[in-house]
Amino acid sequence: MAERWATFGIDLHLDPSGPGLRRGLTDALREAVRGGRLAPGTRLPSSRSLAADLGIARNTVADAYADLIAEGWLTARQGSGTRVAERAVPARPAAPTPRRTPGALPYSLMPGIPDLASFPRAAWLRATRRALAAASHDAFGYGDPRGRPELREALAGYLSRVRGVRADPEHIVVCSGFAHGLQLLSGVLRARGARTLAVESYGLDVHWDLVHRAGLTTVPLARDALGTRADDPGDADAVLLNPAHQFPLGGALRPERRAAVVEWARRTGGLILEDDYDGEFRYDRQPVGALQDLDPGRVVHLGTASKALAPGLRLGWMVVPPWLLPDVVDHGGGMTVGVVDQLALAEFLASGAYDRQVRAARLRYRRRRDALVRALADGAPHVRVTGIAAGLHAVLELPPGTEQSVQRSATWQGLLVKGLGHFRHPGVTDPVGDALVVGYATPPDHAWTGTLDALLRALP
Repeated sequence: MAERWATFGIDLHLDPSGPGLRRGLTDALREAVRGGRLAPGTRLPSSRSLAADLGIARNTVADAYADLIAEGWLTARQGSGTRVAERAVPARPAAPTPRRTPGALPYSLMPGIPDLASFPRAAWLRATRRALAAASHDAFGYGDPRGRPELREALAGYLSRVRGVRADPEHIVVCSGFAHGLQLLSGVLRARGARTLAVESYGLDVHWDLVHRAGLTTVPLARDALGTRADDPGDADAVLLNPAHQFPLGGALRPERRAAVVEWARRTGGLILEDDYDGEFRYDRQPVGALQDLDPGRVVHLGTASKALAPGLRLGWMVVPPWLLPDVVDHGGGMTVGVVDQLALAEFLASGAYDRQVRAARLRYRRRRDALVRALADGAPHVRVTGIAAGLHAVLELPPGTEQSVQRSATWQGLLVKGLGHFRHPGVTDPVGDALVVGYATPPDHAWTGTLDALLRALP
């Protein structure tokens, strides 16, 4: 007999196979109990309900229940129905003790991660409730592959106002974070015949790996004392940059090099991918506007809510040139972010809650940065701190040849931290000196003092 589902009472998946219905049903139920699919105390459907759902006689079900009651697998009491009998369940084999991983260390200064404890749960819940109350029934359909129009409209206003992006809602594509956007764009570039993406000499290997899996080659841009030589991408088909705040070295792309790379894109037909991962967080300098404003036809602006809210939301966006938009939509294959989260973020933006969250986080992280700088000045005055005018991390310059030993010392202190070498592109032949990349946004408030103490103990 084919597999059947009992849908009267509880859902119950049974496959009553065998030489006869009664025996087949009895064996299927016994195996479900024996194998643990039906836990002790589970109430079974009445014989009438199960018989109707399986399309068999009620007496067949009643007889099967009676057999299993007699065997001790089931129990029956007046008024409480038929239940799986309480019995000793064989213990599962103990899981092997997991090895201690660096992520399990009590302190962390990993860059690129906000303080997750500061996620605005109450405000997000209010935004979600308002968004759900106002949403039409159609909002929960498959919808526009670019994302919900409410969110694209809210993002267009926000990006124009805060980052200087020339954003038409029709040209915004919602994605599940920067990595997803990069994956889509890399696939589109390869399909259009591109082969090489120029990247900055220091960045994230997970991003380079995404590009490689799409079939593109990454080549590092040259770097000098003034920063990335974005004005000279060579024979690359496209360029990936952090113009507002380079990760991890810090600093903004110089104005003359911003203009030069846009001129390169116009002249060659190249494309610039602008990763604006933490553009809202600046402290000692004026905000640097989006590169996309110089030429919306040659720059794709990518942003994310990961730093202002939380990476676990998986909410990002791309502002795509009109000529590239159809390819991005076709390659994306439809919406990838849940409608409820999109509607909630739209409400969060429209109500001003996002601005309030950013301002509060900016103040909190500036205090963290200042505390880090003071602690280093007092406890390790020989360590130079750079890249601190914006963002959520700092670079601590180390004596030559000490980066690996400092990382080992940090591990002994229970501190997770990354050396600058971890972020160097394999093609770089003239590396920057030894340093630590310290994410001062990462620790929750209660662990901040202990984390600073662990860092000072680890430094030479």
